[in-house]
Amino acid sequence: MNNTLYQTALAELGAVFDRLDDAKVDEAVDAIATAKSTVVFGGGRERLQIMGFAMRLYHMGVPVAVEGDMTTPPVGPGDLFLVTVGPGEISTALALIGVAKAAGARVLVITAQPQGRAPKLADQILHLPAQTMADDQGAARSSVLPMGSLYEGALFVLFEIMVLKLAKRLDITPDAMRARHTNLE
Repeated sequence: MNNTLYQTALAELGAVFDRLDDAKVDEAVDAIATAKSTVVFGGGRERLQIMGFAMRLYHMGVPVAVEGDMTTPPVGPGDLFLVTVGPGEISTALALIGVAKAAGARVLVITAQPQGRAPKLADQILHLPAQTMADDQGAARSSVLPMGSLYEGALFVLFEIMVLKLAKRLDITPDAMRARHTNLE
């Protein structure tokens, strides 16, 4: 079996976290911990990652919703709109950020392109330095993984670390999280 591709992909993920500013991760954790409620948004495969994060926030008892779900409440002052937009902009994210800001919610954008249009609209930015579809071709390509897969994989790891940091900050035990897990599986 050829482990080279696995090792390369793991090394690339490690390099992302070598460049990540952990103080900014702590600021993002603080924003979630202090928000009245958090609504999350991501497009495509980023949406899958942030939905998993929303599930873990729910397991911790943190008020959370996924934008687009039938039960998503309106946002307003005291709320956080947490958006992942790796390439720096997608039209849906730009529109939703505008709505959230107009309603008085704080906006936190996680992105690989901090100079993009979406981060420029945010109150807070968490830079996750990984290849996305904004830089997956030609000389800019830096990953063996296709398109935005490095960013999406890094999102999963980032979110799991944020869960650990939030659980510690909010003094939430694994047993308390397990008690909130669905029994309808």
